[in-house]
Amino acid sequence: MAGRTWRSRGRSFTSIADYSAFIFGGVAALWLAYLVLSEGFFSGWYMVPFIFLFWMVLAYLVLPRLHRILTTIYVPDYFIGRARTSDGLLGDPINLAIIGSEAQLHEAMTRAGWIRADPVTLRSSWRIVTSTVLRQSYDEAPVSPLLLFGHPQDLAYQQEVAGNPAKRHHVRFWRCPEGWMLPGGHRVDWMAAGTFDRAVGFSIFTLQLTHKIAADTDTERDHIVRTLQQGEQDIEVRVIKEFSSGYHSRNGGGDTIVTDGDLPVVDVGHVTIAPDGIPLGPDTDARRAALANRRPIQTTLGVLLMGIRCVVGIVTIGLMAKGWNTAVVSTASSLNTADQQSVDALLMVVIGLSSIAFILYGLLMVLILRGSNWARLAALAFSVGFVIQAALRYLHGEKVSLSESPLGLPLDILVLLALSASSSRLWARRSKGTRTKTEPVTETGIS
Repeated sequence: MAGRTWRSRGRSFTSIADYSAFIFGGVAALWLAYLVLSEGFFSGWYMVPFIFLFWMVLAYLVLPRLHRILTTIYVPDYFIGRARTSDGLLGDPINLAIIGSEAQLHEAMTRAGWIRADPVTLRSSWRIVTSTVLRQSYDEAPVSPLLLFGHPQDLAYQQEVAGNPAKRHHVRFWRCPEGWMLPGGHRVDWMAAGTFDRAVGFSIFTLQLTHKIAADTDTERDHIVRTLQQGEQDIEVRVIKEFSSGYHSRNGGGDTIVTDGDLPVVDVGHVTIAPDGIPLGPDTDARRAALANRRPIQTTLGVLLMGIRCVVGIVTIGLMAKGWNTAVVSTASSLNTADQQSVDALLMVVIGLSSIAFILYGLLMVLILRGSNWARLAALAFSVGFVIQAALRYLHGEKVSLSESPLGLPLDILVLLALSASSSRLWARRSKGTRTKTEPVTETGIS
C-alpha cells in the first residue's frame, strides 16, 4: 500500500510539474513576442524582419499555447460531433459513419477514385509547401491531424482538383473505440469528417498558413457517398436524420461551416477485397503503436536547441579563459576591489561550476533522447530558472536585447515550449511504461 501511495504521489507531482511548465511556457512565449515587437519599433528599416519574426512567434508559439490552455478549460473532452485541432479548438464536423473492416474501407475508397494521403513528415510537409507555391500536382499530399477519441485520424483520403494541391476533396477516418456507440445506440466502426479545401490562406484564430475549406460541408459529405456508390461496389447507405442540430459555425482554422445535421451511415461490410488491390499496410493498432513509439519532433527540436545552448555556454567559457586578464580586470572593476587573487579564485569557481552545469546539461540531452521523463523535467527546470532569472533582471531595469543575444533567452523559451508540449510529455512517460491503463493514448488536455 505504501508503494502504491508513493507512485500515486509521484504521478501527481509529475502532472503538476508538467502543467506548471506548460502554462509558464505560454506566459514566456507571450513575453518573447512582446520583446520582438518592442525591439522592432526601434530598429528603423530593420523593423520588417522583426515584424515577420513577431508573426512567427505569435502564430506558431503564443496563440497555439494559449488556445490549448483555454480549450482545456472550456471545450468538453467527449464526442460532440466535432473533431479537434492539435491546439484544442473545435475542428471539422463529423459528417459520415462507416460500417466495415479497415481493409474493406480501403478497398471501397480506392475503387471510388480516392488516394490515400501520405503521413505528415518533414519531407511530405516540405513537398506540399513547394507543390502549392509552384502549383505542382501532389496526389498523396498529407492531411493535417485532427483529433477524435483522443487521437489523430487513422486513415485519410483525397482527390486533387485540376492538379492543384491547394484545392482538393479530402476525408479523415477514425476507428471507433471497442464497444462505443453513437448517441441513440447506433453501432458503427468508423467516424469520418469530409471537407473540401478551396484555397490556402491564414487562419483567423491562429494566424497560421492553412487550407481554407468550403463552408457547405454537406456538399462534400454527399460527394463522398456518391463516389462510393458509383460502380459495382456492394455498398448500402442509410441516413440518420437530424443526428445533430443543423448549425452555422467555424472550424479551428476560422472557416465558416454549414451543415443540416444528417449523418449518412455507409455499410462497406459486403465489399470484396480484390487480390490485386492496393495494399493497406500495417493495421490501425500497428500504426498507432508505431506512432506512439516514434520520438516526436518536439522532443528532437528541444534537444537540438539544448545542444545550441550548450555550445554557446562552452564557447563563452572558452572566451573567458582565453581573455583571462581582461575578465579579471572587468570583474574587479564591477566588484570595486583590487584583490586580484580573490577575483581569480572567484572566476575559477564560476568557470568550474559552469563547466559542471554544462556537462550535466549535455547528459540530460542524451537521456531525453533515450526517453527519460525525469531528465525532461530537469531540463524544463533549467529553462524555467534561466527565464525567471532574465525576467528578474528585466524587472530591475536591465535591458534585454534579442538582437545582441539571440542565443540566450529565446533559446531557453523555445526549449521550454518544445519539451513541455504534450507529444514530448506523453512520449517520455510512455517510453518507460509509466502511463496508467486509464490514460488515453493521446491526451487532449495540453499540447
